[in-house]
Amino acid sequence: MKPAASENQEELVSKVREKYGEIAKTSGSCCEPAPSCCGSADAVSISVGYDADSLDGVPEEANLGLGCGAPIDHLALEPGETALDLGSGPGLDAFLAAKQVGSTGKVIGVDMTPEMLARARDNAEKMGVQNADFREGRLESLPVEDASIDAVTSNCVINLVPDKAVVFREIARVLKPGGRLVISDIILDGRLPQAIEQDIYAYVGCVSGAMQRDDYFAAIEAAGLDSVTVLKDIDYGATVMEVLPDEATRLFEKSGVSSDDVVGTVRSVTFRAEKPR
Repeated sequence: MKPAASENQEELVSKVREKYGEIAKTSGSCCEPAPSCCGSADAVSISVGYDADSLDGVPEEANLGLGCGAPIDHLALEPGETALDLGSGPGLDAFLAAKQVGSTGKVIGVDMTPEMLARARDNAEKMGVQNADFREGRLESLPVEDASIDAVTSNCVINLVPDKAVVFREIARVLKPGGRLVISDIILDGRLPQAIEQDIYAYVGCVSGAMQRDDYFAAIEAAGLDSVTVLKDIDYGATVMEVLPDEATRLFEKSGVSSDDVVGTVRSVTFRAEKPR
């Protein structure tokens, strides 16, 4: 349910936390509170840009197929840097980043869902990853010091936050001058049917909470971030229908709309921006 006023936003956040807690415990998808078909997590990840070889180096438990892009490939991390993963979930992007920054670098993962954090920490222990720190927190109030981060990434999470402008201001706060971000997220090129806009599963599934393209990028610039460049722009609605047809069909049947209302409108964009020096 999209909030009509600020007093409804906390209720929405609670529902998102609850649903992602279920996903963390059941290895389900974000479209419905039920397990995904076998192998769909890797299939979704590869379809939105992940390299299959990179996924082979990460435990299956760290990849729930919840991303809408592969931002880490474009972040160009260097050894010794400190990276921040917003909405780190079970740790997929954080672990990929940890490998790139090396033992002299550090990765901080922030997530508001205790079950996701427990899963990420367990995965880190199994992998022997010692340079990843998973912290509980909201993206609107990051548990991170000012000007302490070299690079920020996030994969299909900011769209779940009711006030996205606050998130971009927080990113600007924690980035060092000259720091960068590469983020994959869902935006809209047009309006969604009201039935989808009001569907909590569509919100948790990263669709109905998305902003219009112009408003989204205006919020980035208003936060003081510049040099915004779109690196990838794909039809996310069509991708989900192709990779997870059964789950897409359930959503359309529940909402009483057709695929034509989503295809072409729901976009997955991967973009880069910088904090001015």
